[in-house]
Amino acid sequence: MLAACGLTSSEELFAQIPPEAGLKRPLNLAPGISEYEIADYFKSLAEKNAAAYPSFLGAGVYRHYRPVVIDTIVSRGEFLTSYTPYQSEISQGTLMTIFEFQTMICQLTGMDVANASMYDGSTAVPEAAMMAARITGRRRILVARSVHPEYREVLRTYTRSQGLPVDEFGYDGESGQIDFADLEAKLDAETACVVIQAPNFFGIVEDAPRAAELAHAKGALLVFTFSEAVSLGILEPPRDADIVAGELQSFSIPPSYGGPFAGVIAAKDKYVRQLPGRLVGQTVDTNGNRAFCLTLATREQHIRREKATSNICTNQALIALMATVFLELYGKRGVRELATQNLAKARYLASAVKRRFTGPFFNEFVAISAASPEEVNAHLLERGIIGGLPLAKFYPELAGTMLLCATEMTKRADMDAVAEACA
Repeated sequence: MLAACGLTSSEELFAQIPPEAGLKRPLNLAPGISEYEIADYFKSLAEKNAAAYPSFLGAGVYRHYRPVVIDTIVSRGEFLTSYTPYQSEISQGTLMTIFEFQTMICQLTGMDVANASMYDGSTAVPEAAMMAARITGRRRILVARSVHPEYREVLRTYTRSQGLPVDEFGYDGESGQIDFADLEAKLDAETACVVIQAPNFFGIVEDAPRAAELAHAKGALLVFTFSEAVSLGILEPPRDADIVAGELQSFSIPPSYGGPFAGVIAAKDKYVRQLPGRLVGQTVDTNGNRAFCLTLATREQHIRREKATSNICTNQALIALMATVFLELYGKRGVRELATQNLAKARYLASAVKRRFTGPFFNEFVAISAASPEEVNAHLLERGIIGGLPLAKFYPELAGTMLLCATEMTKRADMDAVAEACA
């Protein structure tokens, strides 16, 4: 390298650096070691991390078991090499899995059509709200305060430049469910949609049919969102909704410090041309064989900008593939059994602590502890357990409470430890 530069030493190479800025001693680095010694070193460091700690955190990101076959399948070349399925003749692997993904999402949600996925649940919600505004021609969005606080924040960010005001309606202080009286009072002729979440941020199951009835009576649409996808294995599908927007992280997608995840939007068939993102359909090739292709892609790369429904540029193909493989592995019965396990674990934990709300819940709930949530979590961390989420940051009126989550990964001894810390 020096010879190619016409130089004879490294000192000549860095001659332009002032002498006073140079280091006058060797770098403080250990001597080189072999590859397997490096691997052992980092393995010892990893063992110090809290990744293996039992966790009672939920709030939109859940700790579920990931079957080992997931990564094996999603690493296959036919899925990786044709990642963006523009040319259907060389992308049948990806197109087929997206088609299966869409089909299973429709089965889970009770909707007619689903798109190929979104970035995550937080971006799916505002996309669904803007979709409702296009369909109804109205400009006002009503969202429940019990919807994930970060979803509501992203919703406001999206709609601020769209001229779509966002108003909130409250929750019942006893049950934790929607305050229907407040919703009914705030619904008007300018409301494009009502956005609810079930299970909501407090883990409480909502009365979606009643919310849909109130929204439809005023000519508005109901946008139903979820952050805990496993709940769809046991709860009634939100068939009364017009649009369903959700987060699929629970379907074998690792928490990974907050992403990447995969969201989704599903809707009634009559709204299909307002779906953002892309949609894969089934067709036949020139030989009459079953084949798949991009059927709808209502975004700027494919159509005129003024006709685009969204500026979303892609779908989470690889992450959505993980969810697809997960659903294929578990099947209808397996997803239901998984949801039942979550329900049973959460019921055991809830029976040992004091709940803040009385409404029905799935696998997380708001708990009241004798000590502050921060003190409880500090005590649990000393025992190698990650506690729940203190709610005061998002809901000042719920200061002194914490959101606890139990999944199929939660062990009885750890739940007993949490109950003891909360007592």
